[in-house]
Amino acid sequence: MESLLLNEDETMLRDSTRGFLDANAPVKAFRKVRDEGTGFDKGLWREMAQMGWAGVLVGEDHGGVDMGHRAAGIIAEEMGQTLVASPFISTAVIAATALRNAANARAGESLSAIAEGNLIYALAIDEGAKFAPERTAMEAAQNGNAFKLSGKKGFVAEGRNADRVLVLARSGGAAGEAEGLTLFDIDADRAGLSREAINTVDGRDFAALSFDGVEATGDDVVGEVGGGLAALNGALRAGQAALAAELTGLSSGSFAMTASYLKERKQFDKLIGTFQALQHRAAHMWSEIEVTASAIANAGRVLDANFDEAELAVSLAKARATETAKLCVIEGVQMHGGIGMTDEFDMGFFMKRARVGTEWLGDYGYHAARVAAARGF
Repeated sequence: MESLLLNEDETMLRDSTRGFLDANAPVKAFRKVRDEGTGFDKGLWREMAQMGWAGVLVGEDHGGVDMGHRAAGIIAEEMGQTLVASPFISTAVIAATALRNAANARAGESLSAIAEGNLIYALAIDEGAKFAPERTAMEAAQNGNAFKLSGKKGFVAEGRNADRVLVLARSGGAAGEAEGLTLFDIDADRAGLSREAINTVDGRDFAALSFDGVEATGDDVVGEVGGGLAALNGALRAGQAALAAELTGLSSGSFAMTASYLKERKQFDKLIGTFQALQHRAAHMWSEIEVTASAIANAGRVLDANFDEAELAVSLAKARATETAKLCVIEGVQMHGGIGMTDEFDMGFFMKRARVGTEWLGDYGYHAARVAAARGF
């Protein structure tokens, strides 16, 4: 088994990422993004692309740096610590992985544009209250080599700002069946496609998309017709691993803010950090973060070493990251007392992002069930 410790290149990536984000994207910078309602800072994203982050999973032949999934997790984890809003997971991780592993007619051009930071992708899968790709019912009516897409997608990350959309639609079979699904890569401004912003508690860019007879051709198909899940599953695993890493970074950021407060706040002329009960609770948070960080590192390593066999490692990481983030943000708010509930204080932002991040790409129940199935239960 490959070491979970960072190698020299990964250590340099972590340190440079942390330094850049501390200087350019502290938590207070997210407040500005939230208040302006832009979803993310496009100028900041361009700077990230110049540092190579947008091309972390793009091959060098298309202008990327091709550092792998463990490196993508390192970047996502550092982003989570300061609640950086960006299209990193939807575009640089999910879309880049899908296009690289199940190319369509324009994949090379798109990968180059992703690496340059000039192309933003949204992922349109969810149709119900929970993440369940196989339950996709949106119709892809086939007519020769063309299709007409009709239906609705909700909870689409980067849905307002995206240039292109990866959309899963049913070209055969019935809702609930894994077969008969096709993955399309279409222009977000294509006729018949409308977007409506969704106000999520974390202040990020989410939208509901409506498809009214949107035309797609064979060139828009990623992978094979009817093989949409095969084309998408690997990209979803990559995205779930990166999101788990972000949630673990979020847990660390929340913990750091809470630990600092425990060392400053006084009650009865004593620092509350000297109270044994609070020390025990803080130690519990730290321990859970450390164990979860190992699961995150393992998921990245397995994706890099044996991409097609990474489901167990990824679902374990996402399940643990979900529960750890929940623990840390709840404890963080409680230990801050009344101030933790106010919008003027940043702690609430961690709780809100954790709430959305735990639902996106599968909640605890979804991933715990997949872990159980993989273990034969």
